[in-house]
Amino acid sequence: MDLTIKRTPFLRGEFSPPGDKSISHRAAIFAALADGTSEISNFLEAGDCLSTLRCLQALGVEIEGPREGKLKIRAQGPEGLKEPEDVLDAGNSGTTMRFLLGVLAAQPFYSVITGDHSLRRRPMARVAEPLRQMGAHIWGREGGNLAPLSIKGGNLRPIEYNLPVASAQVKSALLLAGLHTEGETVVREPVPARDHTERMLEYCGVKIKKEDLEITIYGRQRIQPFKICIPGDFSAAAFFLVAACIHPRAEVVVRNVGLNPTRTGLLTVLQEMGAELEVIQEGVSAGEPYGVVRARSSSLKGTKIGGALIPRLIDEIPVLAVAAAVAQGSTVIRDAAELKVKESDRITTLAVELRKMGAKIETLPDGMVLEGGSLKGAVVDSHGDHRLAMALAVAGLIAEGETVIRGAECMSISYPGFLADLEALTK
Repeated sequence: MDLTIKRTPFLRGEFSPPGDKSISHRAAIFAALADGTSEISNFLEAGDCLSTLRCLQALGVEIEGPREGKLKIRAQGPEGLKEPEDVLDAGNSGTTMRFLLGVLAAQPFYSVITGDHSLRRRPMARVAEPLRQMGAHIWGREGGNLAPLSIKGGNLRPIEYNLPVASAQVKSALLLAGLHTEGETVVREPVPARDHTERMLEYCGVKIKKEDLEITIYGRQRIQPFKICIPGDFSAAAFFLVAACIHPRAEVVVRNVGLNPTRTGLLTVLQEMGAELEVIQEGVSAGEPYGVVRARSSSLKGTKIGGALIPRLIDEIPVLAVAAAVAQGSTVIRDAAELKVKESDRITTLAVELRKMGAKIETLPDGMVLEGGSLKGAVVDSHGDHRLAMALAVAGLIAEGETVIRGAECMSISYPGFLADLEALTK
């Protein structure tokens, strides 16, 4: 699908973003391992999360919904999972694949999991190798690094594992596997990654211990069935927060948005760049803080981004690059080599596509340098990457002339309502 975006005279209004994608994945998987019926509301009905539901159903989990973001999941604990009759398809979702590897590592049956052409290029050794150390048998292309992956689990042993790179997905897979061992599994992070898994485990009655960068989970615990209302997705809200900051006539209010501090690094960076932002925490749902963020037209200046801040905003770097492309001065992004193994090589694709719009970008092995200026409309390509597509749409809102985004249908992977929310804010 080709999408045409024109410079809009203003951007104003308020909206609630869709349910958080990361929390939606976790809620569905934890419910599938629980002893009883769990109820989930504000579940994200997007491509990635629906892939998780389809895989769980193929494993024998009974799911009612989702309808208008609500679903019920009836489970009989981990023993209720069954060997799938066919290959599990994770679609475009790395979260689905990595989390399910952690779940399947504890199951005594054989299964195969694959994904689309993009996911089959993404590295899986980072999760497969520690699961092998725990006793799971995992095979795949390039020595088990690439999908399709075959797995035969069961009889796991606890391990202590130092993550070489901060990764919430790998951490979560190991914690899920450790839940089904005899003993204590310890995972150490180099810097803090998003902690939705730890928060949800505690909400579901699972005992864990957190000390600085070390998480310990105690084996042979049961997940209690639960009810949860999922906060709005901060990563979805980020596109419109940045759009409001860089547009000359804008004021956008985002309600019911998740404010987990391991996810809101973008707010820190935008404030350092001079953004006019107001953040109000209103409450906590299932251990997750949420609230309201207001963003107004701002005069942004360049900044330096790196270190422990990167895991807190890794998914927001595409739209942050758009802000940097029109800010005053230079912005340097380092320590973000993880961008190379996302849905696209985001260091390369961001540079290629934003250069078409007149941005000045120098790529680095672990990031990029952007010199602020102005943007002009162009024909650009999403490369099948949902976050790149939406970032280019934000760029089109302030670019001179028209911007045509090729392959824009990939936005539905994480944010099916993006265009509707965009239209509401430009009326």
